[in-house]
Amino acid sequence: MKRIVFLCIMLLFLVGCADEAKVTIPEDLPEFVQEDDFASVDWDKKAVEFGDRGIIGNADKSGVIGANMPSLSTQKWMWHLWGIDEVRDTELTIIGYHRDSKVVQPILVDGWSIGLGGPVNGADAHTPSHVKIPQSGEWAILLYTNGKYFDTLIYDIQE
Repeated sequence: MKRIVFLCIMLLFLVGCADEAKVTIPEDLPEFVQEDDFASVDWDKKAVEFGDRGIIGNADKSGVIGANMPSLSTQKWMWHLWGIDEVRDTELTIIGYHRDSKVVQPILVDGWSIGLGGPVNGADAHTPSHVKIPQSGEWAILLYTNGKYFDTLIYDIQE
């Protein structure tokens, strides 16, 4: 009898752990994005304001003007990236990952990717975009340039 109770408890534990790790990935997710990318998100590394332009992100790597007043309605955000050598023909792919629901989805209104423009506000590259955050909570925004992982921005969006 003890053995059956022990096995049931272990089974419930394993089922609970399996549900916790499940990530919902859309079919049209760019092929270079891997499920392991979401498992490696450091939720404690929150985006912070830096510089004098109201950029919220990871200093000297990536950040956004417009993220200082995040909302669930469509907004205009201007992305800034440092360390981009060849801006011409560089495509920025932006992947949203919601911490609680574990849902992966685009946050750009027009899809997954957008082209980058030249230097502005001290960054090597930038691009304006329209974003729509679909639900409140903590979001990891994974950035890729030309199909290679670039950075992750962690935002808490409640309004």
